[in-house]
Amino acid sequence: MTDDVAGVAADAFLGGALSIRQPRRGYRAGIDPVLLAAMCPDDAGRVLDCGAGVGTVGLCVARRLAGVRVVMVEREPEMAALARENVVRNALAERVQVIEADLTAPLSRHQELAALSGTFDHVMANPPYFVDKHGTRSADGLKDAANAMPAGSLDDWARFMATMARPGGMATVIHLAEALAELLEVMGKRFGGLLVLPVQPRANEAANRVIVRGVKGSRAPLRLLPALVVHGDDGHGYRPDVEAVLRGPVGLSFLESGK
Repeated sequence: MTDDVAGVAADAFLGGALSIRQPRRGYRAGIDPVLLAAMCPDDAGRVLDCGAGVGTVGLCVARRLAGVRVVMVEREPEMAALARENVVRNALAERVQVIEADLTAPLSRHQELAALSGTFDHVMANPPYFVDKHGTRSADGLKDAANAMPAGSLDDWARFMATMARPGGMATVIHLAEALAELLEVMGKRFGGLLVLPVQPRANEAANRVIVRGVKGSRAPLRLLPALVVHGDDGHGYRPDVEAVLRGPVGLSFLESGK
């Protein structure tokens, strides 16, 4: 971690192939957005990163897939500004765009987004993991927005993702394992062929994350993949397949092929 300026530090992702500036306090991108980005198919042409924060998911996709074009949507002005800076910092401005907008608001309020509805091959989201049960924001607004959102908001996110995906396009979400029932409900109303990938910290531990992917217009049944185990037998280092994904440029397509 380097380049600490005014509470912002630069962190390396994908084995140093990306340098991402993000706030030192509050939510900090770790392996979850990298795993989510790795679920993007190699043949995706247009990708939307919903609630992009500083842009980790979208930039990981853009770095791994040279032919992809990415749009990143972020509500918070400070985070959107960092996302734009990260796009330039990583020399990806020709293929990555940042739009500052609230994805839970009516699309008619954001003409730039409305013009792009129904055009994306893959729509991705790493939404806040916790529910704001009090309806008030903490003193650290950015931390609060990145970690918690109002109850029922996952339905709004799923609706937005379905609106933005093209027919036959995919939508993928990473979330806490305890949110699986709600994810299946809100995604199942709008996408078919749901695929569920549990993510376990270690082989002898319960999954603490799930990745759920669906296809717009599909009637295929739900599939439950074998869990992705993050850490090896020693309990500390990453398993070789996960290490390859985190260091890039490797996707998670091998999970579906059974390799």
